[in-house]
Amino acid sequence: MDKKSLTAVARQQLKIAAGTNSGRSSQTIYGGHSRSLRQTVIGLAAGKSLAEHDGPGEATLLVLNGTLQLVSGTDTWKGSAGDLLVVPNARHSVEALEDVAFLLTVAM
Repeated sequence: MDKKSLTAVARQQLKIAAGTNSGRSSQTIYGGHSRSLRQTVIGLAAGKSLAEHDGPGEATLLVLNGTLQLVSGTDTWKGSAGDLLVVPNARHSVEALEDVAFLLTVAM
């Protein structure tokens, strides 16, 4: 068994993100390219985004702290701490409305 504190990882990723030009940082905490499930904590500084992209499979975002906006076409979903958003199976982007950390879960 392996145990991780999402709170601690989120805090660390936000600290790293704040010190980068891109305003983002991530750490895969479970899985990877050789597994069908991957979980990654992503930190985004306020005003930064993950540009529009296609997802590699079914995915959800669990907002750990802060506020974000998930955008797909003309649809927009706002998420704050504790919210679970299902990522649409279409091109999408994520925008940080304030400093935000979230757990991205992808099943391939």
